[in-house]
Amino acid sequence: MDKSPSLQIEFQHTISRYSTDETLIQSYWLEIKRQYETAGRYYHNLTHLKNILMELNEISAEINDWEVILCSVFYHDIIYDARAQDNEEQSAQLAKARLSKLQLPESKIDLVFNQIIATKKHQKSTDSDTNYFLDADLSILGKDWEQYNSYGQNIRKEYAIYPDDLYNQGRKKALTHFLTLETIFSTPHFQSKYERQARLNLTREINLL
Repeated sequence: MDKSPSLQIEFQHTISRYSTDETLIQSYWLEIKRQYETAGRYYHNLTHLKNILMELNEISAEINDWEVILCSVFYHDIIYDARAQDNEEQSAQLAKARLSKLQLPESKIDLVFNQIIATKKHQKSTDSDTNYFLDADLSILGKDWEQYNSYGQNIRKEYAIYPDDLYNQGRKKALTHFLTLETIFSTPHFQSKYERQARLNLTREINLL
């Protein structure tokens, strides 16, 4: 099922508060859609964005700046190459370049930039919106095993350029890192909702690698 129509409405509604240039707004959306629909994106695609927004909609009353967090959602994985080490930096720079053409205050653009950069390490932030955004980005970790396993398989497809032994080594290291954290999720909402199942899922996948 195509997840893009409601995403398009959400994006255009947000951006239209800062620009009346319909051609520019449409070009921004088409760029986002094109990037997230690039061949080889089995997980980091429009469905991923849709799921993050669904998680955040549940707690929208807790979000201080909804417009900023929406921009972060749409742009945080706009650049994604499994071989690259700077996807987050490139995505943040692209977001800054695009949003700077609008009338967004510099302070909001800086927040978007920093939230996207924060997805590189997923460390707890002093900014509550950033923590909600990061937790929503990781929410797949705490879904039921069927959904989690499907996610894991899709990540493997995105890293198909790597042989099993190399991939498994890197994947195990990443998953083990999450398990060493005092809590995987930074906010009480997501801890209550997903922490326990996330730890079960991560442990199960590690044992299968």
